[in-house]
Amino acid sequence: MKTLALSLLLLLSGSSAFSQTFDAFYASLANNCNYDTIMEYLQQFEDFGIKELNNPGLDNTKDWIVQKYENWGYSNIVEDDFSVSGVVTTNVVVTKTGTVYPDTYVIIDGHYDSKNGPGANDNGTGTVILLELARLLKDVPTEYSIKFIHFSAEEIGLEGSEHYVENVVNPSNMNIKVVFNIDQVGGNGGETNNTITCERDQSPPNSNNLQSDIYTNELATCTQLYSNLQTEISFAYGSDYVPFMADGYVVTGFYETNESSFTHSINDSISHIDPAYFHEVTKASMGGLLHFVVAYEDLGMKELSAIGELSIAPNPAKETIQLHLKGLDVSAMHVTITDITGATVQNERLFLQNDAVEMNISTLASGSYIIHAATELGTVQQRFIKE
Repeated sequence: MKTLALSLLLLLSGSSAFSQTFDAFYASLANNCNYDTIMEYLQQFEDFGIKELNNPGLDNTKDWIVQKYENWGYSNIVEDDFSVSGVVTTNVVVTKTGTVYPDTYVIIDGHYDSKNGPGANDNGTGTVILLELARLLKDVPTEYSIKFIHFSAEEIGLEGSEHYVENVVNPSNMNIKVVFNIDQVGGNGGETNNTITCERDQSPPNSNNLQSDIYTNELATCTQLYSNLQTEISFAYGSDYVPFMADGYVVTGFYETNESSFTHSINDSISHIDPAYFHEVTKASMGGLLHFVVAYEDLGMKELSAIGELSIAPNPAKETIQLHLKGLDVSAMHVTITDITGATVQNERLFLQNDAVEMNISTLASGSYIIHAATELGTVQQRFIKE
């Protein structure tokens, strides 16, 4: 849902101030976003018809979304019911757990309700992008956890996202790295569509605006790395990231630059979008999400043996420890230290020299700990004692 014309657009140059570089693994996943699959899903979405409260199309679409995730083997699927004017509707929240920061979330979201029509563009396109990314990422390890969220009742006042922030996010003090919102990204059929708008927070509270600007510029860079689209930067408004950013969370998002004139009408159908553009936005979304969650390639070693792979010296230790990875040709690792209860007490990204690196543990209390070293080849672990 957008009710204002896009304005204050700033063309992002081809170079970025951020040190992002092309990642062949990310590119392979972006290129695996399948044109035929997303168009098939979008047709299925359109066929459910109007998706408004008290309309069977809304509930049928919700059930279809849930079934997709179940078919792909996702188990953490929550149907988050809430009431609007006495009518119950549902957000669908699917969680994929990260390997290094399981309690820190990247939320990627899009609403699945529509207004006055089937909503193929607004927001079947966002819904389908979430589905395609979830399909391809099911067994791809990521350092951060992902929440794929399909919001309902966006078109009648952001009711679904407002409910989720007030009743789930805030009470649990959820640790959110960034919210990546995708809303209406099908382009205008029959016209030239070669630019996607990347949206950043420029509204109060101002404490989260700088981080939103950083992530939005990173999203624009990823777009240029993993799709053929150009990018523009604008402000975030009128969609499901608003309740998040109003409460101080960091947001970014995608919205079509060449805005369709068929939204909120019976003519919001596949025949009025640009399928090639939609495909490119899907690839750009994949690149951005992979960057945010720090995905890495699983080479078949889900869990490497701790014996003979990770050594710690001295052990017991006082102030610092020397970590030595044996037989693993890697240059960096994410190190998580957990106590005997399993609680995380220290997190660091470390870079190795000659397979070794020194780590400061002076802030830890005396006791027994486990170090988990996550690398692109898998995760190794070892126990040590802090004196």
